[in-house]
Amino acid sequence: MLLEKERAELVEYCHRMQADELTVGTSGNLSVRRGDHVAITPSGAAYEDLTPESICVISVDGDHVEGSLEPSSEVPMHTAVYQRTDAAAVVHTHPLYASTVSVLVDELPPVHYMIALLGGRVRVAPYATYGSTELAENSVTAMEGRFGALLQNHGATTYGESLAKAYTRSVYLEWVCRMYHQASLLGEPHLLGDEEIARVAAKLDSYGQTVTSP
Repeated sequence: MLLEKERAELVEYCHRMQADELTVGTSGNLSVRRGDHVAITPSGAAYEDLTPESICVISVDGDHVEGSLEPSSEVPMHTAVYQRTDAAAVVHTHPLYASTVSVLVDELPPVHYMIALLGGRVRVAPYATYGSTELAENSVTAMEGRFGALLQNHGATTYGESLAKAYTRSVYLEWVCRMYHQASLLGEPHLLGDEEIARVAAKLDSYGQTVTSP
């Protein structure tokens, strides 16, 4: 079985995505790239029923290589990210607050310094029908110089050098969207400057520790 480790990892994160309320029903999709192949979640399958065997494998060009189920309808978006960035994983979600903010603004304002994890102000990609090459192009264009984007009237997409990093960015993106939404209910949010976001981004490069067992 191709990409056995990556397929198992995707199943694990699919279950986490439901628990973290980053998706609803069978919406959303995740993928991991290794070499010329990409492991990607199947289209319209219940996350709780997924097994490593039910994860699909496609080529970086989008050809179905292995797996009995049809790959995600967002294959064009995932492959576009891999072709235009150094991503090793892509996470596409439909969380409530990111989806809500996507219908209101053209760019997520820097209301909190953790937006630096996304590379700065998060752009909103113009709406296009899900699964279309137009949506794929709009998404990667919005992500230029960033690690994620909101998709207008749709959801959000992030990427990273690992599935863990891409997923963490999705979690923080939803959190910043929620903070912006909540603050906007109370008044006009104060925003951080781009210089401060860049300063934080530099600090975050060396942030974090790995806990090891004795």
